[in-house]
Amino acid sequence: MFIKGELIYLRALEPEDLSFLYTVENDRNLWEVSNTLTPYSKWILKNYIQNSHQDIYEAKQLRLAIVKNKTELLVGLIDLYDFDPANNRAGLGIVIKNHDDRNTGIGSEAVQLMLDYAFKNLNVHQIYVNIDVTNKASIKLFSKFGFELVGIKNQWNRVGSMYADEALYQLINPLNENK
Repeated sequence: MFIKGELIYLRALEPEDLSFLYTVENDRNLWEVSNTLTPYSKWILKNYIQNSHQDIYEAKQLRLAIVKNKTELLVGLIDLYDFDPANNRAGLGIVIKNHDDRNTGIGSEAVQLMLDYAFKNLNVHQIYVNIDVTNKASIKLFSKFGFELVGIKNQWNRVGSMYADEALYQLINPLNENK
């Protein structure tokens, strides 16, 4: 599966993505945003990639690689998760691994491509994102696409010995808004 943009394209995970996935999933700096508590082994991630061919209706998740068009380098991952076809909604998450690739338009284009896919191909009615209230970059990114703050989950995530608030942002499919 390829979803092509000007800067990047989104594609299904491939076996050669194992090292990248291993690095991202075991980056303790990202655990806070992904609610990860323990490291992942290469064996578990290899099995995950092998089973990633499952349909979104079976797996309730669609994880795609973000790849630069010009260099063919894998730079990040974007997910639809908690896919709920009965209520036509899903969560959305994105990670761009290297700081040098952030604020370059890659994340924005990946989000736009995934929104287009979810709204047009899956006919999702709404997409939500959960963002730490201090994550200004993510708030700016998703707000740019019309995601609206619908609530704050107070002291939602434990970060070390403290608790952090998490914001819930929601975007209703503009193609279905009046239905």
